[in-house]
Amino acid sequence: MLDRRQFILSTLALASASIPGRAFAVGEAAAAPLIVADQSELLRNLFEASGEAEKLASPVTFPNFAGGPAILEAMRAGALDLAYVGDTPPIQARASGTLLPIVATFTRPIAEYRLTSRPGLVIEKLSELKGKKVSYVEGSGRQAFLIEALNRAGLKLDDVERVNLRVADLPDAIRTGAVDVAVLSEPFVTRLTKQVGAAQVRDPEERRLLPSTSYIYARPEVLADPAKAAAIGPFLAAFARAGTWSNANREAWGEHYYSGFQRLPPEDTASILAAQAPVSFQTSAEAIPHHQRLIDILYQAGSLPERFDAAGSFVDTFDPVIVASR
Repeated sequence: MLDRRQFILSTLALASASIPGRAFAVGEAAAAPLIVADQSELLRNLFEASGEAEKLASPVTFPNFAGGPAILEAMRAGALDLAYVGDTPPIQARASGTLLPIVATFTRPIAEYRLTSRPGLVIEKLSELKGKKVSYVEGSGRQAFLIEALNRAGLKLDDVERVNLRVADLPDAIRTGAVDVAVLSEPFVTRLTKQVGAAQVRDPEERRLLPSTSYIYARPEVLADPAKAAAIGPFLAAFARAGTWSNANREAWGEHYYSGFQRLPPEDTASILAAQAPVSFQTSAEAIPHHQRLIDILYQAGSLPERFDAAGSFVDTFDPVIVASR
């Protein structure tokens, strides 16, 4: 764990905030507004759809960002308090010299990524990836997913032809045959399968590669600010309740976010929901082993200059909030 002496102030403030719904007594830190980086406006919509937005004890704004690198720059500039990010941005940030402590982890046990082949190519086993042109999105969860697929097949990155692409370019790369295999997510997997005859890799091992994991990380200065720290606990509690709501109300969530906000057709919403396993929230101790696995995967692939201890990326200050609210 990070040196807890760095977070004495936040721990004192959270002695009260860790109990959901508890009001602050005279002399305790008042919760301050929070600025939380969002992506695809998912958090904002989740809080609204679940009814948790109106229950927040302090104001929260959700500026929207397109990916981890932009969020990292805003964090470095001090423009954000917390951020919703995928599984690899905290690792890449730490490798670049910026340690942003993870305060919450949420995961789905089955990956939302799928290895998808171009029209006319059917791959039965992961070992058949050898020699193929594959999409490679460095610094993303798709990178780790591909590397682990190769690991399971006894292959290395040098055994495939990597094609560096942006996430937005992946569907067209499969559609046109610019790559043989891409790491896609719904609704593009089902859409391309129906439209052009793309195919999912059939090896059952592909469904057991990695879970879909995301994090909330924080600026260290925010954790040391009693007023900000006092707002983080209730925010994370509301987030956990909102996630539980989405598990129990899948159709309502899909209608609100995918059909309503993203304006996807019903068949696309259905394919996304069908691919999503329930979301669950983890304590730092529960999350560390998978995070270490990701670090090891990226280090082995040469994407990290050194292998580091995953425990150093987490604080356990908010674990009682997660346990009480999930």
